[in-house]
Amino acid sequence: MPTKTNKIVLGTLVVALIGGTLWWATRPPPLKSSAAAPVPVRVIHVVQQDVPRYVSGIGSVLSLHSVVIRPQIDGILTRLLVTEGQTVKAGDLLATLDDRSIKASLDQAKAQLGQNQAQLQVARIDLKRYLLLSVDNGVSKQTLDQQQALVDELNATAKGYQAAIAAAEVQLSFTQIHSPVSGRVGIRTVDQGNFLRVSDTQGLFSVTQIDPIAVEFSLPQQLLPTLHALLDAPQPALVKAFLGNAGPAGTPLGQGRLSLIDNQVSATTGTIKVKAQFDNPTHTLWPGQLVNIEIQTGLEQQALVVPPQVVQRGLDNYFVYRTVGDSVETVPVQIVYQNTALNVISGVNVGDTLVSDGQSRLKPGSHITVLSEPALTDARSNPPVQP
Repeated sequence: MPTKTNKIVLGTLVVALIGGTLWWATRPPPLKSSAAAPVPVRVIHVVQQDVPRYVSGIGSVLSLHSVVIRPQIDGILTRLLVTEGQTVKAGDLLATLDDRSIKASLDQAKAQLGQNQAQLQVARIDLKRYLLLSVDNGVSKQTLDQQQALVDELNATAKGYQAAIAAAEVQLSFTQIHSPVSGRVGIRTVDQGNFLRVSDTQGLFSVTQIDPIAVEFSLPQQLLPTLHALLDAPQPALVKAFLGNAGPAGTPLGQGRLSLIDNQVSATTGTIKVKAQFDNPTHTLWPGQLVNIEIQTGLEQQALVVPPQVVQRGLDNYFVYRTVGDSVETVPVQIVYQNTALNVISGVNVGDTLVSDGQSRLKPGSHITVLSEPALTDARSNPPVQP
């Protein structure tokens, strides 16, 4: 007869057998290998189009003419005829100085000249009479020479008075301060009634030309041949200025033309300074402002174009995933040109289907399934790329 211990062991084995049978019957089916599952991807087609080439940089807005208005003579400021921020034209009267002393000097010089002219007229009549008398020895040669010397002296004195009058008239003109350029009046530094001196370096205010205006910027010296070609073209290259990023992501401020390439390359930075001139009727560009500029340097005709995210970077080259049926292959490519919105590449053909999203799970020969919805990309989120 079985002992009590044997009964317990037998019961335990029966329970274990029943539990194992139930587990085997209710277990989930084994999962298939994930390696065999197709990778979901999105794709695009290689298109062909003309793509303009651009270079970009940071520039500073400069006035073509900026003048500090200073007095050219000492005197009291009697009138200010413009206000801060006012737009003036070249030749407009801006201010006047006290001119009473200069007018008095001018009147005195004119009176002295008149007196001299009267004396000179009498001296010339006497000289003419002495010349007639000298023919018959009616007057001595000494008297004739003295009269000639008197006429010469009065002539010289007249020229001195005329010079004094001209100097006084110049001084008088300095009492009226006119604008040498067309532009905008800056902040006033003195008030009416102040005594101004020529030695004052601060001046009354500045007049700065706003329209047209210039933008100065620096570009790599490698672009020097291209810049010369653009400047020498029948129509100088267009230059666009933006607030913020250059291109569609920025706020356009104006469009100008390349006007100047500096006469030397910076030895410390390896860059060349370039200037462009802009019409600025709405005053969107302001002196001292920092802007981003963009210049079209060329045109890639019939270029092969793909979005930037299509091109992948390997250890020593660039490549793309091209679909072959329901699988993919890697194709090495070269980037000819790139910007924030697209890449121009070589190594593929027009119409090729390339993977644009999901590349991280791919390798050559991977099976794929193409998602119908397009990839959502925002070119503005990509940083600008120099060519």
